[in-house]
Amino acid sequence: MNKLSASELLNLWELGRSKTFARQALLLLSASCPETPIDTLAELSIGQRDALLLTLREMTFGRSLNCMASCPGCSDQLELTLNVADIRVEKKVESTGELTTIIEKHEVRFRVPNSKDIALLHNPKNLAASRKEVYGRCILSIYKNSKKIPFDELPVNVKEEISDRIAKADPQADVLLDLTCPSCNKKWQVVFDIVSFFWIEITAWAYRIMYEVRNLAVAYGWSEEDILAMSPWRRHHYLEMIGG
Repeated sequence: MNKLSASELLNLWELGRSKTFARQALLLLSASCPETPIDTLAELSIGQRDALLLTLREMTFGRSLNCMASCPGCSDQLELTLNVADIRVEKKVESTGELTTIIEKHEVRFRVPNSKDIALLHNPKNLAASRKEVYGRCILSIYKNSKKIPFDELPVNVKEEISDRIAKADPQADVLLDLTCPSCNKKWQVVFDIVSFFWIEITAWAYRIMYEVRNLAVAYGWSEEDILAMSPWRRHHYLEMIGG
């Protein structure tokens, strides 16, 4: 995996601005892993993909993660400072191939979701519909007493257990943070999504770097290419000299 230059990152941001988070993730990984075909990257499990994105994020912006969360109890905003190590799950994906589990005499054959599954979602913002779509592709078969059973006909507790087994098979794909509000002592969990978090950071960085490029170009007549090739330290000190 290669660290992305400022110029590469800005170009990727421009290319990916109107794309889904799933496609933005593949854009970033394809640029940082040019030796790996994009189809191979798309077939990585979501957890494998997110582990690579965590590494790329650390290479790009460092280990510290500054997050915000809204308390569901009193609506206070919490500021969190995490470390990449806090998000990285040591347990690896069990397999990206076929897995089998027995749940209350139901034999379930499944695989873990990948980026292709997410990219094919009709409405990614509808979580319930999206989960059903993904399961439709990732649950290969369900049998009970040699009879094939559709997922929709399963008892609720069996559906929930299948969901839990799929999540446990690829733990990096479903990172939950335990939060406590200091104001009202409310406890809750939130999902940490490295794809959206990283892309939002890149967007903020892109607007900031374009502002810096504009100021330095006006002051010194330098090209965007020359300015982006500078280290952040040098850009910062040149900006200080012009009060930018």
